[in-house]
Amino acid sequence: MNIGDKVPDFELVDTDLKPVKSSSMLGHPTVLAFFPGAFTSVCTKEMCTFRDAMASFNRIKAQVYGISVDQPFSLAQFKKENNLNFPLLSDFTESVSRAFGGVHENAFNVKGLNVSKRAVFALDKNGKVAYRWVSENPGKEPDYKEIEEAVAKLG
Repeated sequence: MNIGDKVPDFELVDTDLKPVKSSSMLGHPTVLAFFPGAFTSVCTKEMCTFRDAMASFNRIKAQVYGISVDQPFSLAQFKKENNLNFPLLSDFTESVSRAFGGVHENAFNVKGLNVSKRAVFALDKNGKVAYRWVSENPGKEPDYKEIEEAVAKLG
């Protein structure tokens, strides 16, 4: 996905096993924050940083979603333990991660361990990509201020 691209139709499940469709993301700015794995130090810091910035996103009625290839049950516990105040979506088939930022295959030199690349996309009210950041380094965090500024322009 590149800036200006329309988000494809997709459906993931949240931590309550309820489906969330991309079409529900229309009508307001949306942040899709892909992360490699629940309970890892950098991912925990990233998701907690989004949690702590929710007031900024709420002011412009932006919705934030954390997305990983973790199972919804693991994500539910991760959300609970970190008091995350936004939905986490499970991309256990890896299809949405592959369509957006990509997947690290055989991550950490473990055969068969695939994780989402750390990536952040901001979508405008029409579901078009207005901001894109993708890292090949799973240990690199995004520029949170840059994300907030990009999303603020969409409000």
